[in-house]
Amino acid sequence: MNRYLIIIEKTATGFSAYSPDLIGCAATGATRDEVESEMQSAIEFHLDGIRETGEPIPEPASEAAYCEASA
Repeated sequence: MNRYLIIIEKTATGFSAYSPDLIGCAATGATRDEVESEMQSAIEFHLDGIRETGEPIPEPASEAAYCEASA
């Protein structure tokens, strides 16, 4: 089982998310919990589509880190 990084961003109407390792895979939701759930479904749907076309499943490669800066 692979674990894909998702980036979650606050929007004017809720939240959006995408995975840098799965180009074109994105989701939106009114709450953070909702966008995470929608993104889980989007990733599964995205990977099913890749399998159906016979393409290789992308390996997770993205990493995340925080940098501190003075405000």
